[in-house]
Amino acid sequence: MNSEPVLEAINQQEWIEPVADGLGSAVQGAYKAGGSAGQKVKNFMHGTWLGHQLHPVITDVPIGSWTTAFVLDVIEAATGRKEYGKGADVAVGLGILGALASAAAGLTDWSDTDGRARKVGVVHGLLNITATALYIASWFMRKSGKRGSGRTLAWLGYAISGSAAYLGGALVYTEKIGVDHAPREEMPDNFIPVLPDADLPEGKLVRAAAGEVKILLVRRGENIYALSETCSHLGGPLAEGKLEGDSVVCPWHGSRFTLQDGSVLDGPATHPQPCLEARVRGGYIEVRVNKE
Repeated sequence: MNSEPVLEAINQQEWIEPVADGLGSAVQGAYKAGGSAGQKVKNFMHGTWLGHQLHPVITDVPIGSWTTAFVLDVIEAATGRKEYGKGADVAVGLGILGALASAAAGLTDWSDTDGRARKVGVVHGLLNITATALYIASWFMRKSGKRGSGRTLAWLGYAISGSAAYLGGALVYTEKIGVDHAPREEMPDNFIPVLPDADLPEGKLVRAAAGEVKILLVRRGENIYALSETCSHLGGPLAEGKLEGDSVVCPWHGSRFTLQDGSVLDGPATHPQPCLEARVRGGYIEVRVNKE
C-alpha cells in the first residue's frame, strides 16, 4: 500500500497545525524550564545514550503485550477457560504501562520535527491515545466482571493501534524521522583540498566542500576540526549554528556535537556526526575520513 496519499491527506488538514504548535511549544517549554536537568531528561527520552531513538524500543512493549492479550482473549472466548483471561488481563495492563512510557519518548522526539512529519505525528499520537484509552476502559471492564465488553474494547483498541503503527512506519521510512541524515559513504578516503588555509579564521564555523559533501571546518588554536556539515538529526546546516566551547549546536533543533569526534552531547540527534581528519598542505586545508 502506497502511504503517500494518506500522508498528504493528513498534511492538508489545517486544524492540525495549531494543535501541533501549541503542544510542541508546551513540550519544549517544559524541558527548557528544567534547565540542565531538563536537558538531561530530554536526552534520555531521545535515546542519545543508546545511539538511536528510545521510542521504537519501548513501542515493542505495548504492541507485544496487546498482541498476546488478543490471542489469549480469543482462546478464552472460544474455550471458556478463565486462566487464559487472567493472562490477557496482565498483558493488557503491561501494555498500558508500556504505551504511557512510549508516549513520553515519542512526544519528545515529535516536538523536534517540522513540516508534514509534524502533522502526521499528531495523528499518530491521537490514534495511540485513543487505543490506550480503550485498553484502560477494557481493563476496568474486566475487573468489574464484564469480560465480554472488555474484550470488545481491547479488540477495537488493537485495530486502532495497528493504524497508529502504520503511520509510525511511514514517519520512519517515508518522512525519514529517526534515521541518520549525515552523509557517510561519500566521505573522501584520501586527503583532498577543501579550503585555503587563510580562509579559516579562529573560532568561526566555515562551510567547505569535499566533492559533493558539505564539510564544517573550525579552527581552535593549533587544531583544525572537520565534521560533516549536515546534521544527523534532520539535515540542518551546522555551519549556520553556533559554537559552545569545543562543540557545535545545530541551528534547527539544537542538537549539540563535540568538535573532536562528532559525538552527541545533546539531542534530539542520536547519531554522531561523521568526523574527518584535517591537515594543512601547500596553503590549503585537506580532509579525509578519520582512520584512527
